[in-house]
Amino acid sequence: MKRMPPTGPTGSVTLIAFVLLWLVAPAQARPSHKLPSRKTCTGGTLWAPLDGESKARGFANLNPQTFTMSTGEALAITRSPSVNSSAGDYTFTAGAPLFASPVDTKTSQTQSVPPDSPRWQLEGQAKPTEYQGRKCLYLDGGAAILKDLEMRDGVIDVDVATPANRGFFGIDFRLADEGANGERVYLRQHKSGAPDAMQYTPVLNTGANWQIYNGPGFTAAVDIPRDAWFHMRLEVAGAQAKWYVKDMDKPALVMNDLKSGVQKGLIALYVLTGATYYTNFEFRETPAAPWERHNPPMPPDTLIKWSLSPSYDALARNLERPLSASERDSIKWQEVEAEAPGFVVVYRYREAPHLRVTFANDFAKRLEPQPGAKVVYAKTTIVSDRDQVKKLYIGYSDDVSVFLNGRILYRGRSAQNFRDPAFLGIVNPENDAVYVQLRKGSNELVLAVSELGGGWGFICRLVDPES
Repeated sequence: MKRMPPTGPTGSVTLIAFVLLWLVAPAQARPSHKLPSRKTCTGGTLWAPLDGESKARGFANLNPQTFTMSTGEALAITRSPSVNSSAGDYTFTAGAPLFASPVDTKTSQTQSVPPDSPRWQLEGQAKPTEYQGRKCLYLDGGAAILKDLEMRDGVIDVDVATPANRGFFGIDFRLADEGANGERVYLRQHKSGAPDAMQYTPVLNTGANWQIYNGPGFTAAVDIPRDAWFHMRLEVAGAQAKWYVKDMDKPALVMNDLKSGVQKGLIALYVLTGATYYTNFEFRETPAAPWERHNPPMPPDTLIKWSLSPSYDALARNLERPLSASERDSIKWQEVEAEAPGFVVVYRYREAPHLRVTFANDFAKRLEPQPGAKVVYAKTTIVSDRDQVKKLYIGYSDDVSVFLNGRILYRGRSAQNFRDPAFLGIVNPENDAVYVQLRKGSNELVLAVSELGGGWGFICRLVDPES
């Protein structure tokens, strides 16, 4: 694909107003309701009711730009610089006229989008239908994109049901660049109750990265009902999100650091495979939260600074042969840095390949060439104060060749289903280890990293060998 009930009390409306100096605004912009020449008002912040003492109780503890009234009215306040106020309650004195005029503001309301709404852009196997007595959207290898709404922060609520024994279904949000970048949360019903029954992954350059982003903050256990309706809620605030499944009091997955970097985009209901039904979709926008990243610490001995080549057809190159000096010099290298806890995520810089490996359903074919596979070269310099042996921990997805000073040291594959039929290819720095003989001075380390799918990247840590 290129492509909620309110959390606070109902009935109160938050309205935005601007406080302007009376002498600055032109006279024709100010006419409206003149307030009493003297008024004492509580709340600790300048405000004004439209008329009389009675509406004073419609305000509560406000800041200078946010006004909440029981009457639901919005006010723009203008005043002269000569207005006096006492410490604590504000007293407006005679001769300092105050004016209030209604402001055109948009309140945060829940939007309900029925399954047959023209607001949905349907892609792949997607259609309105009826299931278990409910009108709903049917998806199986398809998506329903809410095409007229861009989300920054907000709450998504939806009911979902799936009769499929196996599948992947969820919600895409903040989709940008025609769906090439954004965020995705999804359930694996065949993993119900398992530690990876639910997953968050950023989508980068059309590729999901579940093999790289895994563990706390990315995967969690949850029981997934089969062939029964249940509720999901996604709360997104800044660079964090919470996903609730069935239990609306406790999030099943807390995402402390959303990774795509996209701050605003579209919403889509998404099913990779497995018939799934969605209904009662609602969205409520919430005020934009501060954008605060919560990156994990960078482990010591991590190799951080790298240079990345363009991507190439992996089958067109001999990946056991080191680059020649002329090849290395002709490449247009891009300087990149590993992100905590040490991953170089190649999808951030190169478009994801999309292929179906032949050994996914036949373990005997795992050594066959895989048409469509891509490869990048990554190089870094290691400076050693003496001749010594170091241990290189390396995690990668999916294949790697390791070269040091123009000689190959290692060739490995860590793709899904490769090492055994249930192997997922999750990237960890401890996937493999290679002992490297460093010479005194500069040493060039080059990796050839190939990708089949699920996340393209690597992580390297250089440590002293164990005694």
